[in-house]
Amino acid sequence: MAPQSSIRDTFFEECEDLLEALAEGLAAMAGGARDTDTVNAVFRAVHSVKGGAGAFALTDLVAFAHRFETVLDAIRSGTLDLTPEVMHTMQRSADHLADLVEAARNEDVLAPDVSESFLANLDVCLGAEPEPFDMGDTPFDFAVIPLDFGNDPAPGAPAGHVIRFRPRQQLFANGHDPCLLIAAVHALGPCEVALDLSALPDWDGPDALTPGLGWTLRLETQESATVLQEIFEFVDGLCELDIVPLEDALVPATLPPAMAAPPPPPAPGPEVGSPAAYGAAKQDLAPGGESAEARGPKPTLRVDLDRVDRLINSVGELIINQAMIAQRLQDMALASDDDVSLHVEDYRLLARDIQEAVMAIRAQPVKPLFQRMSRILREAAEATGKSARLVTFGENTEVDKTVIERLADPLMHMIRNAVDHGLEGPEARRAAGKDGTGTIRLGAAHRSGSVIITIRDDGAGLNRPRILDIARRKGLVAPDADLADAEIDGLLFLPGFSTAASVSNLSGRGVGLDVVRNAVTALGGRISIASVPGQGTEFTISLPLTLAVMDGMVVSVAGQTMVVPITSILETIRPAPGDLHRVGTDDSLLSIRGRFIPTVDVARSLGFTDPSARADFPLLLLVEGENQSQCALVVDAVHDQRQVVIKGLDSNYGQVPGVSAATVLGDGQIALILDPDAIAAHRASPAATAVPRPSLFHPDVHHGQH
Repeated sequence: MAPQSSIRDTFFEECEDLLEALAEGLAAMAGGARDTDTVNAVFRAVHSVKGGAGAFALTDLVAFAHRFETVLDAIRSGTLDLTPEVMHTMQRSADHLADLVEAARNEDVLAPDVSESFLANLDVCLGAEPEPFDMGDTPFDFAVIPLDFGNDPAPGAPAGHVIRFRPRQQLFANGHDPCLLIAAVHALGPCEVALDLSALPDWDGPDALTPGLGWTLRLETQESATVLQEIFEFVDGLCELDIVPLEDALVPATLPPAMAAPPPPPAPGPEVGSPAAYGAAKQDLAPGGESAEARGPKPTLRVDLDRVDRLINSVGELIINQAMIAQRLQDMALASDDDVSLHVEDYRLLARDIQEAVMAIRAQPVKPLFQRMSRILREAAEATGKSARLVTFGENTEVDKTVIERLADPLMHMIRNAVDHGLEGPEARRAAGKDGTGTIRLGAAHRSGSVIITIRDDGAGLNRPRILDIARRKGLVAPDADLADAEIDGLLFLPGFSTAASVSNLSGRGVGLDVVRNAVTALGGRISIASVPGQGTEFTISLPLTLAVMDGMVVSVAGQTMVVPITSILETIRPAPGDLHRVGTDDSLLSIRGRFIPTVDVARSLGFTDPSARADFPLLLLVEGENQSQCALVVDAVHDQRQVVIKGLDSNYGQVPGVSAATVLGDGQIALILDPDAIAAHRASPAATAVPRPSLFHPDVHHGQH
């Protein structure tokens, strides 16, 4: 048997899947899905958490889950109508269940009054005060399962079931543990267990490895046989199972070698791909060629993230090695159809395939992250007295796991900001001819090698005159500054800027969107704002798919080879003499298609040359910044576009202004990866003309695409 700590860790890992299934099912129910399958899936998720928690004597978690599933059982049986008030209680109860799971994982205890308030809300749904759930005088322990009990039930014994259970060899081969199944049954009520040793194999014979243990469980409970079948549904076909009512069973002291009663038909299982009950994630291909997917969810394998990181680093070195070999062959001037050149090209393609496959291991859908935001929205709405709903799309968009983890905090802040500042109150919305319940749309999509996260509300839009007035009063801009809309929107990202009139739990303390921008920038991404008065505001976050590999443009700057992220580059420009206009002594503007774009000399910005060392501008890269503003980077030459492996500098050199990371090129040369936003921020003319952006709500505009 696996160590208790290992089993406990597995339980909490699978609780994540169960809570995800719970949130998904409740969201479907809130959207109008009231079919039996959806309600049963929600019930099974709570029941599975309860059953697993009972194995580890997590009393608070089991007690709350029991009350929660009682209400869900009333909903699925039709005795309780799913009104908006009941639906709200279900969603908030799911939030509290997640808190209890997290507290149990951290070996912490939540304040009793918190759980009592949630239990009281569940009792209101039931319409009567149910009897408190009792796990018994002593917590359940595998070591104290009684091994025998009498044949004659006591007169007037409560309702229950007798479960005869004998595992087959495939059950153990698939990683299931009978003790966990017995523990799940024990969580339903008082349970006595008898061990059957009658079928033990001959240790000297050829079948010594054949399982020989069996168990008979006498369970006192009001739960139906369907609930018991749900516990064993993921070992269906892997064991001999018989469930009969307690009043109809004559329990022998030991099990006969063969059971007379055939096992009951399997209970309806979850859809393929849905989170399984406790232990299902350990299923794999069964001996004899039987696919585990035919019995339940697709087999999965949990791997330590450090191992995946080491594999990614090795693949990165493989890509660098391939680039070095290709560079050596290029220096040798071999013919393109030479056998060695052809093999190296195959090597390049294979390395790329391996890299993409390894990146896919770390890639995860943003769905769990988006589900967490549903809870943030509910809490923010309750705190502000507003009514709001969250609509998500693109939940299956996959992003690097590290990106998802580091995106959670800024996304949470933006959802709260959208509720607090974006949405109007119910009365104001109705006065404006809107639905009293505001809508916040959270979506994700892949575009041009990046992942685009959008957060849009249907509120009043940004009050730009008020934003500008606050910035002037705080001394953030000159009193006579005349700013374009995009520049006013950018003021929201300044440190300490807040439009809140008073301090609350959600806002007013000066910790604003600058925290969000810093977090997004640290991920190599950008954030922008678009707003239409009276219609709402949209924030767009553009992030790299992975933090390990990127596509970049290799350029020369003052004799140094550098890389510019390809996602920042709009186009390369070789300007004519009349396209450049001097501003002051050192600055210039590029005239392009009727607009003036500020230029930034990269060599000067990084301290490679002085202003007098540059007589002309040989080549420009038109790049777009985090607030959709554009500038032209001055470089000496553009060499080619290639995939590079990102090597961080922070651990050895700290923050380097204008530089985000480094890479190793094919010739072994180390090249710096530039940060166009940081370089553009150092341009000498901060009040340069901003580039107009099309309206967010124009039907022909696709945000995030360049």
